[in-house]
Order: sequence, then structure tokens, then C-alpha cells
Amino acid sequence: MTVTTAVPHDVKDLNLADDGLLRIEWAWKEMPVLQLLEEQFKQERPLEGVRIAACLHVTTETANLMRVLKAGGAEVALAASNPLSTQDDVAAALVVHFGVPVFAIKGEDNETYYKHIHAVLDTQPHITMDDGADLVSTLHKDRTDLIDNVIGGTEETTTGVIRLRAMAADGVLRYPIIAVNDAMTKHLFDNRYGTGQSTIDGIIRATNILLAGKTFVVAGYGWCSRGIAMRAKGMGADVIVTEVDPLRALEAKMDGFRVMKMIDAAKEGDIFVTATGDIHVIDKHHLEVMKDGAILANSGHFNVEINIPALEEMAEEKRRVRPFLDEYRLRDGRRIYLIGEGRLVNLAAAEGHPSAVMDMSFANQALCVRYINEHHTELERQVYAVPEPIDKRIALLKLRSMGIEIDTLTEEQERYLASWEEGT
Repeated sequence: MTVTTAVPHDVKDLNLADDGLLRIEWAWKEMPVLQLLEEQFKQERPLEGVRIAACLHVTTETANLMRVLKAGGAEVALAASNPLSTQDDVAAALVVHFGVPVFAIKGEDNETYYKHIHAVLDTQPHITMDDGADLVSTLHKDRTDLIDNVIGGTEETTTGVIRLRAMAADGVLRYPIIAVNDAMTKHLFDNRYGTGQSTIDGIIRATNILLAGKTFVVAGYGWCSRGIAMRAKGMGADVIVTEVDPLRALEAKMDGFRVMKMIDAAKEGDIFVTATGDIHVIDKHHLEVMKDGAILANSGHFNVEINIPALEEMAEEKRRVRPFLDEYRLRDGRRIYLIGEGRLVNLAAAEGHPSAVMDMSFANQALCVRYINEHHTELERQVYAVPEPIDKRIALLKLRSMGIEIDTLTEEQERYLASWEEGT
């Protein structure tokens, strides 16, 4: 039976919708904070009539964020924030079962990727919801006629926040944006535990290699890299960290990891993962000294952290040896393997973050969208932190969903902490 719908869309196959719905429902079981917000949004309808253009990874967790926003009265349209991160059955389910316009196909080329971003902008949004800032940058470069309608936006990831702060510093950002990525309930959990587990998951799915006993090189020691290094160590790998920041390098050493320059790590590593947000962290001169059989993966948002053009130039032959795993045979006979075309490995070769951590990240998204809708007249054209009450509320809701209660300060304790006169 062929499925048809009047909802605007460009997805791989609407007939995948029922399979996607089952997976969306499975993820929902692990997202108790969003469940609570859905009930509240249904009653209060805080986003009635608000049009939201979202550029996010089209996953089961994102689908559940879309349903919460719709419960609050919003009109949402969704495009992918990475050409390889779409789960095609989920995209179909969102269109068929939730009535959400979706423009995303796993493996889409660059032209289609941006065509899909323009499609969600065609809805003339009041709020943008971005992951990597491609939506915002496209709006500011190519669709400036729409900006006067936009009251604010949110940004999900480190790379996007960096781009947006650069825009604000240059005075070109045209509306306020809340950096959801910087919420404590986002980067402490999503970035560390989510990226850590899902990156390892992607590497294992793509290669089926044993990590125990391997030399595992992690580029960077931000929150994402901390999680990756922690999980690789837990799997029995010998972990090396490379860094440019002396404080983070020192922290990595104190956490029990070997720390060295990438050029030295390149000679030792069996597996390399980048998660820095910068370009050419693994460059040609690193590739030139790597072992035969070295495996490369990227967990940063864009596929620029590994110098793929240099790898292509060095190779005399390229072939796909497993799904999401390409072998580059170099002129000197060495073989280097690249996972997921250098795109973020946890979504290119796996299913992304576990639902339990995305529960907190997307609760931040939902509540920050509500905050923007209610407070946009008070906000300047800059990048804002997530309001602390929102962050703490999400943490408390998550604790309660886990059956955990915590103490509260007594009046005496509050007076003591507020006083400079009391001491020993």
C-alpha cells in the first residue's frame, strides 16, 4: 500500500512511517521530562500560532521534541542539520503520524541539503531552532527578507554557538539566540555521556573491532571529548589525548590519560576521533606518519576536522569495505580507513545519543522556545545563556523521574551563606 499525505515533505519513503513510529514510541519511554512538558504544553498552549523552523538531526528523539512543540500550539517544519544524520523511517513517521513537514533524506547531497533548509525557511518562521547554525547563516545570507518576522532562536551544539558568537561579535546577528548547548543539563550530560557512548557505538557498528588493547587517540578535551576518552578507557583502550589548551591538557593528564602532540600520537594510534569544532585537526602531515590500518572518525559537527581532500589526494585507490567504512589505499601501500565520510560518526554510523540524555537537551529546547516567545521584547541581538531557573528545573524533573529526592537549604543555612559576618 502506498501512503499519501497533503503535508509538505521531501523524505525517502512514506511507507517507512509505521516502523519509524515504533522507534519514536520506544524513545519516548526514556524521555520522562519531555512527557511532563507535553502535558503542561497541552494545557497551557504557550506557543499557539508560533511558526518554528527547525534544522536538527532527524532522529527519534527529535521527533518527540516536535510532538511537544506541537502540543504547545506551534507550527513546526523540520530539515536535517547533517546530510548523514537522518533516520528515514522517523522522517516518514513525522509526516504521516504527526503531520510535521519534514525535508530530510539520509545521504542527501549538498545541494539537496540546502534546498531542504530553504524549504523550512519558506514557512516564514517566528523562531529558528538550529544545530550547527546552517539555518541561521542561510537566513542571514540568502533569506534576509524573512528576518523581520523572526523574534529569536535556539542553538543546540558547540560548533553552532561558536559561529553565532562570531556573528554577534561582528555585529551581524539580527535576532537573539539562546545557546542551549551551554546549559549545564545539556553539555554535562548530552555532550559527555551522550557523545561518549554514541561515538563508541558508531565506531563499533562501522568496524566491529575490539577496542581493548588498541591505542585510541582523542583530539580535544572538551565535554564531548571527555566523554569519548572516558568510554574508550572503560572499553580497555590505551587513550591518548591531544590538545591546544594547556588547562584542558593538564586536566586530561590528571584524569589519567597520556597527552601529546597530534604528530606524535599519529605514529602510535590505531583509532582516531576528532571532536574539537575546528578544521584539519588531523592534517596531511599526520596522515603521512600513521600506521597501516589506522581508523579515522569524527564526532564534531562538520566534516572538516579530518583533512579529507588531502586523504583523497594521497590515495591511489578507494573502496567501501563495510557500510559507512571507506578504505583508502595510499601510494606507499598503507591503508587508512574513514568512518561515515568524516561526518559525525555517532549519527552517520549509529543512532545518535541515547534518548535519556536527549530528554534533558530537548527539554531545554522546548522551554527556551517558550521563554523566547514570552520575553523576546526584552532581548538584544546577541547569544544568551539558558536562564538558570530553566536549567535547574530540568535537573529537578530528571531527578524526580529517576526516583531521587535531594535536600533543600534551611532558612538558617540560607542566612549563613548570605552573610559575610558569620565564620568560625
